Amino acid sequence: MLLAAEKQIEVGHHPVFNLFGLDFNLDIVVSSLVAAIIVVTLFTFGARAAKKNAGGVPSKLQLAFEILIEQIGGIAESSIGAGYKRFLGIGVTLFTFILTCNWLGALPAIPIHWHGHEYEILPPPTSDVNLPFAMAIVVIVWVNFESIRARGIGGYFKHFTQPFAMMTPINLIEEIIKPVTMTFRLFGNLFSGVLMVMVMTVLLPVYVVPLGEIIWKPFDMGIGVIQAFIFTLLTMLYMGMAMSHHGSDEHTDSSH
Repeated sequence: MLLAAEKQIEVGHHPVFNLFGLDFNLDIVVSSLVAAIIVVTLFTFGARAAKKNAGGVPSKLQLAFEILIEQIGGIAESSIGAGYKRFLGIGVTLFTFILTCNWLGALPAIPIHWHGHEYEILPPPTSDVNLPFAMAIVVIVWVNFESIRARGIGGYFKHFTQPFAMMTPINLIEEIIKPVTMTFRLFGNLFSGVLMVMVMTVLLPVYVVPLGEIIWKPFDMGIGVIQAFIFTLLTMLYMGMAMSHHGSDEHTDSSH
């Protein structure tokens, strides 16, 4: 039975199209665009509701956004300190977009046929390593930009030598693997949910599969919330660490 399942479960298999010599996973591109449209639509209606009900009774959507902004704002303030409001937008956007991507997996699977194979038309795009890695790269590049902006070029390179020069290789390796750890923390947990549904589909009798999905989906959605929160939290923590002068100041004070 396990051998049969191994033959039927295709890990990381996607319909692919080629553009300018590059291969793109069609289903992941489509589901990412759908998630982006949903997020933009929610933000648009939320902003209009806030403007329309200024000083009045907030709508449910406006109230949800206010709670979200308050929670992300608390994380940003505790991680970054003064000036945290500058990063509130990226925090709210990341959380909302990642959560939307994660929750696409809760929709009923819509199969499509592509070159003789059957695929799901809207898989959660965060279950494919490409999207989490792209987001992680953007975050880490931004983090390093903010570090240079806060410390200056000299201070930026100097902070890799803290607390002493022998730590430089370790600090550099830590910086390089940050996007990798962010990627696999998000991708691994979401892919495991997709894989679980695939395993149930293959191993369980046809009449039991819907019940298994009903039981598993709420748990999978809960994991989606946690992973969106963790990715946003790490982003805020890295931003705070990038702009902190604590390490270099402490080194300077001790030299005096």
